[in-house]
Amino acid sequence: MLFDLVKTMITRGTYVKEDMLKKMDVFLLNNRISDTEYNELVTLMG
Repeated sequence: MLFDLVKTMITRGTYVKEDMLKKMDVFLLNNRISDTEYNELVTLMG
């Protein structure tokens, strides 16, 4: 669910890249998203 929310924000362009990367790092470290999901989101950001 968190992955889908972040993905939607990225595809809509409603984020600041540096801030989103920090949040995603925290999500990854707390096992809220998987490595695969993290990599997919980073790729979407370009």
